[in-house]
Parts: sequence; structure tokens; C-alpha cells
Amino acid sequence: NQTRKILLAALSVVALSACSNMSAQQKNMSIGAAVGGVAGAVLTGGSSIGTVGGAVVGGVIGNQVKR
Repeated sequence: NQTRKILLAALSVVALSACSNMSAQQKNMSIGAAVGGVAGAVLTGGSSIGTVGGAVVGGVIGNQVKR
């Protein structure tokens, strides 16, 4: 469990550092996918299908948001 947390933190740092050259639409898509994945996991009790489904739906919604 501790290893998983460390790996997740390291992955988050790498992922966030890669966002500096992204367009606004790409950032919105990434944020939408992350939020959707978390929401899908919460709503389905941690189901892999729910997590992936939430990430896909969130990414699509984030991709369509215009700022």
C-alpha cells in the first residue's frame, strides 16, 4: 500500500511537469479524464470498468470545453 502511494505521487509529478507545453484543450481533457476517473471509481466502489469509463467520459467532456 505504501509503495502504491509513492508510485502514484511520483507519477503525478511526472505527469504534471509534462503539462507545461499543452494547449488549453489538452489540459481540459487531462483534467476531465482525471476527475472522471476518480468519480467513476467512487461511484462504482473501485471497479476498474467504472474507473476507465469515468476517465473516458471525463476526457471527452474536457476535450469539448472551450475557454
